Amino acid sequence: MADKALRAQLADFLDWKNAHVGFDDAVKEIPPKLRGAVPAGFAHSVWQIVEHVRIAQHDILEFCQNPQYKHTMKWPDDYWPKTPDPKDAAAWTRALADVRRDRKAMQQLAADPAVDLFAKIPHGNGQTYLREVLLVADHTAYHVAQIVDVRRALGNWKS
Repeated sequence: MADKALRAQLADFLDWKNAHVGFDDAVKEIPPKLRGAVPAGFAHSVWQIVEHVRIAQHDILEFCQNPQYKHTMKWPDDYWPKTPDPKDAAAWTRALADVRRDRKAMQQLAADPAVDLFAKIPHGNGQTYLREVLLVADHTAYHVAQIVDVRRALGNWKS
């Protein structure tokens, strides 16, 4: 019973909305002209943050699921987009869909009783599945707060 409750809580935690804004609300209804805007004093646009979340989450999911995974990405260059603007509206839509798809896959991994959350990932360096689930949740929450801050600075946040 405790295992099932823990797994349900972890899956929920990946899309947490109880203590702060969730990803979906943070990116809702951002006008296209503001997606690539970088306010004074900020390092990144909303697009860059969304794309960073997408890239990092996908990399972690791939690490968890793919026994042939090889870490080839270089930090920070490969984890952040080069330009502040999405190429087009389709790139924005695709990035949001990819974040949601990979979040759902992480939730399924967390909820799967066949996955020993405390087991070391065989092709890793001591990381457990639990660590990776918590890493995705924590990383996303951090960057969701950045999205909200950027939107506030742009005058595009209602709270």
